Amino acid sequence: MPTPRPAAIALAGLLCLSATACSDGDSGETKNPGKAGARSAAASPAAKDAYPVALKNCGQEQEFDKAPSRVVVMNGASVAEVSTLLALGQGERIVSNQQSYGMSEVPGRAEAIKKLPTGGVKPNDAFDIPREAMIGLRPDFVLSTTAYGFDAKNGFATREQLKEAGARTYVSPEGCGADNLGLTIDDSYTLVRDMGKIFGVEDRAEKIVAAEKRNIDDVATKVAGAKRPKVMVIFSNMVMGGNDFSSIAAHGIYNDILAKAGGSNAFASASKSSFADLSKEKVAATDVDALVVVSYNDPDPAGYAKKLLKEFPQWTAAKKNKFVVLSDSMYLGPSNDVAVQKIAKMLHPDAF
Repeated sequence: MPTPRPAAIALAGLLCLSATACSDGDSGETKNPGKAGARSAAASPAAKDAYPVALKNCGQEQEFDKAPSRVVVMNGASVAEVSTLLALGQGERIVSNQQSYGMSEVPGRAEAIKKLPTGGVKPNDAFDIPREAMIGLRPDFVLSTTAYGFDAKNGFATREQLKEAGARTYVSPEGCGADNLGLTIDDSYTLVRDMGKIFGVEDRAEKIVAAEKRNIDDVATKVAGAKRPKVMVIFSNMVMGGNDFSSIAAHGIYNDILAKAGGSNAFASASKSSFADLSKEKVAATDVDALVVVSYNDPDPAGYAKKLLKEFPQWTAAKKNKFVVLSDSMYLGPSNDVAVQKIAKMLHPDAF
């Protein structure tokens, strides 16, 4: 879930994450109207003829002569990586997972993530696996949401140190550049495909991507030509800055999801970074046609949405009671189509 790292730290490193998997019956996951659930299935056997595999990731060549069997998933304020591995049936290869979201649009996913081993790791002040603990886990593959997770200054094992210890490494698509302002659903596909290649399950990865694309294309056909309402995407009960409203999404994958759903971001021009940190007056002066509340362990996200609509009765969203509550499908990961579908049905109910 593509949240800026400083904001993630301020929120105990647990804001993001990637997401609801889509596949067909061959995926080996719980079926849910065309969308795969995320249970920790037995690791799928990798195709023997799939190796060796060479992959260039964030400027570094990574070579695999077999599927990784001792996988460590760093926190990184994300669930994209662990959700992707579960969607691909690789849960039993994980020896330590630090990612968690507590809820999901995919039945069983949150529970499956909770059941994964942590390796007994005590996180450091950055809410992730410190260098010594990482080496002690004896991983052969380590996933990090951003390059931050391999930065020695932050107390983490570097990619070079892990290579010396026999581990390959991977930084998610959102983490290679200086920011994630241009992150799109295509980056979710990249993550799924890269993991499919690394674990020798490329066919399975392509089925997930193909199913997700079909679902999104179906929505696009239904909402084609419709007026694009202005949508606020906000994280419920989150504080990321100094103003009254500091958790408003302005750029990144959120905007691509809105566009695919037939909407637009009401606050895209309010910030040059991923999130806008705005005063109540600025928010009140913005026309909002609909509301998307992204919830992390909020016991009553719908209540938060209703409270917000009551606070700004001048909004079209308030007058029409237009809101939807989502969680991990709004982040990088294998299930952005779920967010697209739910938002589109809220914005354009007559099209469905």
